Amino acid sequence: MGKKLREWLRHASRVAEEAYYAPYRSTIARARRDEDDLFMLLVFSEMMGVPNPATYYTLELQPLLLERFHDWHRRMGMEHSPLEHFRCC
Repeated sequence: MGKKLREWLRHASRVAEEAYYAPYRSTIARARRDEDDLFMLLVFSEMMGVPNPATYYTLELQPLLLERFHDWHRRMGMEHSPLEHFRCC
């Protein structure tokens, strides 16, 4: 097979894949956002007064997720941070 034919097949494959996944892109993004929101709730639930049996495992993730905390609590409909000792707004 020639080099040009291989390039054309690779490009055609990318175009076909894009056409196949395009209708589902927003659904996949929404599902991922919902999973991320649930994970954030799990990580910060103990700080909000909700018992969390996995606190020992999620405690070390809190510093990594603090940057995304403000966007999360706004998306959940909370005007201000629900954490008394942590103000991000």
